Amino acid sequence: MTGKNKKNYNENYINYVRSFDPPTQHFKNCFRAFLVGGLICCIGQFFRIFLENVFGLEGTELAGATSVCLIFLGTLLTGFGVYDRIGKNAGAGSIVPITGFANSVASPAIEFKTEGMVYGLAAKMFIVAGPIIVFGVLAGTLVGIIYLLL
Repeated sequence: MTGKNKKNYNENYINYVRSFDPPTQHFKNCFRAFLVGGLICCIGQFFRIFLENVFGLEGTELAGATSVCLIFLGTLLTGFGVYDRIGKNAGAGSIVPITGFANSVASPAIEFKTEGMVYGLAAKMFIVAGPIIVFGVLAGTLVGIIYLLL
């Protein structure tokens, strides 16, 4: 095949594959992500107000307790299979908040639990979240060093 024939063949194949793909609805996807991400943040704000008024928590205790509640909720919904359905419809709106991080830790743990506690659950738990943790710690350290030097 010559270069020109190969190029036409590739373009024809790409056009053929695209004919089977449904058109992407960018506005609809962004709107769903915005709504779900906002709803998750509203639930977090509800937890914050509840913990502040009922238990009298303040400052870092309040922030920590709110984070724990959201992580628990994300993990619970992942365990029941609800978070996966939310993710299919919401896209990035379900990934960005702290509940998305809980989902990224819990999903592989649930998926690989049949391989045992060590090789399955413990080894695969951070397969998705591991790079996030590593680069988050490195970025935080780098920012801290820069802040210290300024």
